[in-house]
This record gives sequence, C-alpha cells and structure tokens, in this order.
Amino acid sequence: MSQPLPYAHGGPPIAGRLRAEPTDFRVEEILGFEPAGEGEHAFLLVEKTDANTEWVARQLAEVAGVAPVAVGYAGLKDRHAVTRQSFSVQLPGRADPDWAALAIPGVSVISATRHNRKLKRGAHRGNRFRIRLRDVRGELDQVETKLLTIRERGVPNYFGEQRFGRDGQNLALAEALFAGRRMPRAQRGFALSAARSELFNAVLATRVADASWDRALDGEVWMLDGSHSVFGPEPWNADLAARLAAFDIHPTGPLWGRGELRSEGQVRALERAAIEPGRALAEGLQRAGLEQERRALRLGARDLVHEWLPDGGLVLDFQLAQGAFATTVLRELCDWAEFSA
Repeated sequence: MSQPLPYAHGGPPIAGRLRAEPTDFRVEEILGFEPAGEGEHAFLLVEKTDANTEWVARQLAEVAGVAPVAVGYAGLKDRHAVTRQSFSVQLPGRADPDWAALAIPGVSVISATRHNRKLKRGAHRGNRFRIRLRDVRGELDQVETKLLTIRERGVPNYFGEQRFGRDGQNLALAEALFAGRRMPRAQRGFALSAARSELFNAVLATRVADASWDRALDGEVWMLDGSHSVFGPEPWNADLAARLAAFDIHPTGPLWGRGELRSEGQVRALERAAIEPGRALAEGLQRAGLEQERRALRLGARDLVHEWLPDGGLVLDFQLAQGAFATTVLRELCDWAEFSA
C-alpha cells in the first residue's frame, strides 16, 4: 500500500549524509519527572551507543539476576545513535549490583537512584535530538528559510521509516499475521504498530496533499499539545482558531482499531476514503482487538536551532514530544536517500 509521502513545505532544499557515525545522531530522553529516590526499583540513566533498547534491557536483567519483565523503559530509542534514556530494574529487598562495573559493550550507567514504580512505556515527556548532517549540498541559502517555516508551522506528524523496519519488513509481518501466522509477542507488536502506522500515514498524506493537515475541517477531533487527551468534534470558533495558531491543539487522525471513528462529517469521509486501499490492514487490526485511538496530525519542533560547521556539515538541535520521529522533521529539510542505498 505504501506510497511516497507528500511534503508540506515544498520538498527538501538540500541533500546530505545522515547517521554516517553513531555520534552524528544523539538522543536524550526527557522524562518530565524526577525519580522518588526510594523504592524497590533501581532507576538508571544509561548511555548506549549503537545498541538496541530491548537488548540493553535484557542485558541489565541478566546483570541484576532478574527476569526481563522486571526491567522497564519509557520508549524504544534509535539503535544507530548515541542515546541517553532511563531504565528501571525491580530489586525488592535487594541491594543494587555494582552498576559502575557494568561490562556491556557500548553501554554505561551515568547515574543510579531508586524509584517506587516500574518505568512504563510512554511515561516520558519527549526527546531532545542533536543531529549532524555531513556532505551537505544543494540550495544552502534556502536552509534558514525552510527552518523558519518549520518553526512557525511544524511538520506533518508522519510515522518515520523506522516504524516499518528494513525494506518494510514489519508491514510484511502484519500481512502474515493477519493471514493467520503465529508469532512471538514482540514480533506481533511490531506488526500491529506497522499496520496502524501505515493507515495513519495514508490519512495524513491525504491531508498534506490538500493542505488541511494543520487547519480545521468539518468534524475535526482535536488533541491537546503534549498529551493524548482529545476532544470534539465541536463547532469551529475563534477560541479554537487561537489555540490552533498557538500550537495548543492539533487536528488528529485515526490509529485504527475496533469501534466507530470519533471524527464526523468531512473528516470522517476523508479518513474512510484514505484507508480504503488498506482495508485488509484495517480489518486485521479490528480482529486483533485494538481500539480506535487518535494521533496528532501536526508536530512542532521545539527550540529548533542550527549550526553550520567549518567542514560544511550542518547540526540541528530540537525537541519533540514522545512518539514523534526526528526523521519526520529532517525530511522536510534534507534528502539523505542517495546515501542510504
């Protein structure tokens, strides 16, 4: 079903090399809360280089002598990067291992304290990114103008290519799952997420194509910025217009599942038409028992700044809400496809 996703701001003016080295892509998790300092969970701030989050969690469980289920984390972070994120390890009535002596390749514990509950998926507020683009060329004089547009209007909140796996293998998994193949829980989760993401991107692509991704249509459902709280539909008014302009609220699209769409009118008709080519995925998600949810169509890149390096490289610094992909911001500025072949 996948088709090229349209750009909101006219396409990228430059090309460059992304992730030439793990240190070119840095991610720092923003929890939005402080650990309690006491409790039965060791609370670790971990820096990992070129390592998968789930693999790190399993290694921590082995070091602590606990089952993998006793280890928690807020989100999956990029593998080919240097990332800092928190993990919790349940150790009821037990002292911490010597985290400073941790011997996991590419992994170090920056700090350790205690917390009174397990760190659960989605518990963080967002992530800060510092990304270096190498071998940059193209319309360099357009970079500042494009970044200003991104600051002022945001970007379409597409699910990034990472969600679909190498060569779209997670979508192929979803098709196999819906055809009756049994698979492990983690693999099944990747498949379901890819199917949902594909349908959401199809809806968002339709709204980018008709320039309605960051404005109101009849029957809109709204999401509060920085949360998963939704409201509407309700009649368009000056208050909603002001909140939309201030990035306090965003239009939403469906994360497909069982039940009726919350949207109405023009939006519901558009959403149904957009997912029609992916009806098999939609029906599979419904059979799998997922419920209808919503996701913001618009993504704001907070505190977006840039720096040109002496070697002609470009460094970007910005913050995104949890669940958002840095590559959805980068794609409006830079084409890195030729370097990824």
